[in-house]
Amino acid sequence: MAVKKDYYEVLGVPRNASQKEIEEAYRRLAVQYHPDRHPPEKKEEMREKFKEISEAYAVLSDPNKRKQYDMYGHAGIDSSYTQEDIFSGVDFGSIFQDIGFGSVFDDIFDFFGVRQTKKGPQRGDDIEIPLTITLEEAFKGVEKPLSFYHTVSCQACKGTGAKLGTSKKMCPKCKGTGYVGYTRGFFSFKETCPRCRGQGQVVDIPCEKCGGHGKVKQQENIVVKIPAGVDNGTSIRIKGKGEAGIDGGSSGDLYVSIRISPHPIFTRQGDDLVCKIEIPYPIAVLGGEVEVPTIDGSKVKMAIPQGTQQNKVFRLKNKGMPDLHTGRRGDLYVEVSIHVPSKLNERQKNALREYAKTLGLDI
Repeated sequence: MAVKKDYYEVLGVPRNASQKEIEEAYRRLAVQYHPDRHPPEKKEEMREKFKEISEAYAVLSDPNKRKQYDMYGHAGIDSSYTQEDIFSGVDFGSIFQDIGFGSVFDDIFDFFGVRQTKKGPQRGDDIEIPLTITLEEAFKGVEKPLSFYHTVSCQACKGTGAKLGTSKKMCPKCKGTGYVGYTRGFFSFKETCPRCRGQGQVVDIPCEKCGGHGKVKQQENIVVKIPAGVDNGTSIRIKGKGEAGIDGGSSGDLYVSIRISPHPIFTRQGDDLVCKIEIPYPIAVLGGEVEVPTIDGSKVKMAIPQGTQQNKVFRLKNKGMPDLHTGRRGDLYVEVSIHVPSKLNERQKNALREYAKTLGLDI
């Protein structure tokens, strides 16, 4: 569940591309990535790519959806359309009738994961949303507000899609089986019924609130509790906050994927931290103590031995990040660079000249 790419980039067309250019780009890519054209070990990879280019085409081929996307990006689409709505009204079949993929590509809606062919109550899809926090917040743990859109069961029709007081009826196209058959040349296809979307039942009088979908798009505002020790890619599951189920099925889950913004001082390596500090030349030669910043905001003293060389790395135990599961802290690795002053007064210069003489240098 990765973050979506730009639709224009997915299809490889410029933002001012014509409808014909968008259709031609999709036709070419769909032929290239259709899973049936690849060996079994590549099918799953091609399936995901095919889903990606088809969603991009579904949005950019519709003038209204494209306008919404151009103005607001993915947020505009996600806040206005369900996955079913995105593909609604897109005639994929007409694009490929001349190259033998059939009218709906092995049931294109089920193939895209938009609709299930299974009858009865079905669990809703999961949602993944990225959330960016600072390294300090990852160290301490934090509660973050999160606003997002997802579908919920329509209260007006109790999720049935039918107007209150009415009920679904057997689909006249598939006679309640949920499937229809097609023949293309030597090949026969058994595909999900486009009329009932595999449910075997249809809504005669749709609910006015949800338009017969049984669910509606809704904005949700929650507070996400992020534990100390999370790292890039850590996924926090929030049960029941995904997409609404079908026919009374349970909702999917929300997965909050953590992203940690770069830190100006520290670099993270697992539970360890790395930082660089500059020390004065006399301390590098004679030894002494320097102050080192830590992720909790405090500074600790670190001993510098005599004769410390450039890029020497010191280890401060238990000054790194906490482990997400045990709470045990990693270490802080401090790399030192030696400061060479760019300007000296005469007294300082003379002192260095005297030191140089002891080395046999004439400066």
